[in-house]
Amino acid sequence: MSFAISDDGFILDGQPTQIISGALHYFRVHPSQWAHRLDQAVALGLNTIETYVAWNFHSSKPGEFRLDGWRDLGAFLDLAAERGLKAIVRPGPYICAEWDNAGLPSWLTASGIKLRTSDPRYLAATKEYFKNVLPIVQSRQVSHGGNVIMVQVENEYGAFGEDKEYLRALADQIRAEGIDVPLCTCDQANEAMLERGSLPELLTTATFGSHSPERLGVLRRFQPNGPLMCMEYWNGWFDSWGQHHHVTDPEEQAEDFAQLLGMGASVNLYMFHGGTNFGLMNGANHKGTYSPITTSYDYDAPLAEDGTTTEKYNLFQQAISSNLGTAVAQANNPVHGTAVSDLPLFVGPDWKMSLTEGTMYKRLPSIDEVSPTAKFMIYETEVNEEDQVLIFEDVRDRAYFFLDGESIGSINRLHRQRALTIPRRKGRLTVIAEDLGRVNYDKRIGEEKGLIGPCHTATRDIFDWKVSTVDLDLMSSLNATDPQKLASPQSGPIIATATFNADEGRDLHLDTRNLTTGIAWCNGFLLGRYWAAGPTDTLYIPGPLIKANHNSIMIWELEAVTAPSISLLPKPLLGHTEA
Repeated sequence: MSFAISDDGFILDGQPTQIISGALHYFRVHPSQWAHRLDQAVALGLNTIETYVAWNFHSSKPGEFRLDGWRDLGAFLDLAAERGLKAIVRPGPYICAEWDNAGLPSWLTASGIKLRTSDPRYLAATKEYFKNVLPIVQSRQVSHGGNVIMVQVENEYGAFGEDKEYLRALADQIRAEGIDVPLCTCDQANEAMLERGSLPELLTTATFGSHSPERLGVLRRFQPNGPLMCMEYWNGWFDSWGQHHHVTDPEEQAEDFAQLLGMGASVNLYMFHGGTNFGLMNGANHKGTYSPITTSYDYDAPLAEDGTTTEKYNLFQQAISSNLGTAVAQANNPVHGTAVSDLPLFVGPDWKMSLTEGTMYKRLPSIDEVSPTAKFMIYETEVNEEDQVLIFEDVRDRAYFFLDGESIGSINRLHRQRALTIPRRKGRLTVIAEDLGRVNYDKRIGEEKGLIGPCHTATRDIFDWKVSTVDLDLMSSLNATDPQKLASPQSGPIIATATFNADEGRDLHLDTRNLTTGIAWCNGFLLGRYWAAGPTDTLYIPGPLIKANHNSIMIWELEAVTAPSISLLPKPLLGHTEA
């Protein structure tokens, strides 16, 4: 089998072909649900599936690269192949994707390396990364009897830099691992960005989500020959905490999509199916104001977060059918679980039992200096009656302050805060610092998290900090010795638990409206972060996690449980829209 680029299109086994692809990130979908989501892609009319590879999903520490279980990229590609789907792989190493740190491992970005440049240290790291991941892709190329037809170099680099030698170095590293299918780049449909982020020897693709004829015209002017392809057709948008749930008009989107197909252009729907930022792996944007991404990555995509078809799915399906002259296939929607209402909450174990052993630091350290993959860090020091106020260089991203165990306030980066007035008394100060998601776009990628020092007061700089991290894996395994039922609202931080029976294997959604902000597990699996700031009021629980009996919910509530019960819903509450 062969796949090649001609002067005006793609050639598959000697025949012209139009790529109609959809983005489906294996790391955002429970592996037991990969097959169903791929079946829904086939029913939509797609002939190709596309996925990023998130480096940090496979490597949480130097020297580690996991390809087991959920991280089995090869198994995902094989499931696509079994359904007749070709594949486009985008291994970055930078992926953006509203994913934590844009896919770059925090242990790497904490090392001071100049990211996305020709820095020899960065290129040495990317070379090792490609050596780990690309053999999975190499053996599955169409040229080797597999289904991978194209591999992307970097990602929207023109929005960041213009170092052509850096891009060539990455392309050379990819080729050195036996990748012989066409390579491409992608950039926003802006001539300046296309110029900065492309290489003349590689196919250039564009990213956009509307006005397709005009955007493709920009791409054709920049690249007079070769296939026209939108590598990211933004058919929806992501949500950020404290903002509206983003949606696009299904009919308008489908009409524009049909125009794109009618022009003979190839396309990759971003997203076909968004999935979920499980395990606190959401990213964040920072365009003057820090804006973390929600746990839900529904994206208003044709296939919803829980795998059900939408009006947009049906309209896109019709557009593809009309373009290809094929029949509309029947999609297979999952059956949701039955609602479980008013589950009583019980007081869980002491959250402090999950702390690592404390270490003393003379100056205030960041999370990255102590444990780059930690999401929560505890700082302790002594204050006195003269201090009055705490002023930090920055707080990334949220911090809760306690004096001798009493809550005295918080600092939230979303409000551009970095100072807090404290009581005028001597005591032990404890701070819970939380990483709400590492920036995934532009120049702030890799910035440090936690309390950024020095810390000033009204009279001095504070030195001598005891620092420990929260071991979330340990927290999820803790059990209360004598759990007592919550009888009323409860202040945090507190661990609370609930148990329930349910329809085995069927999706549910944790209703978080009786909670304020924190994180939640189901049967030991970290679902993600919830926050009353919205827009999302539920956390998705994949059906494969659900047993018939003795299921458990654990929450670590940081502020307040507002009622002593929680509920489980069959469908999500994604929140208010701008309309």
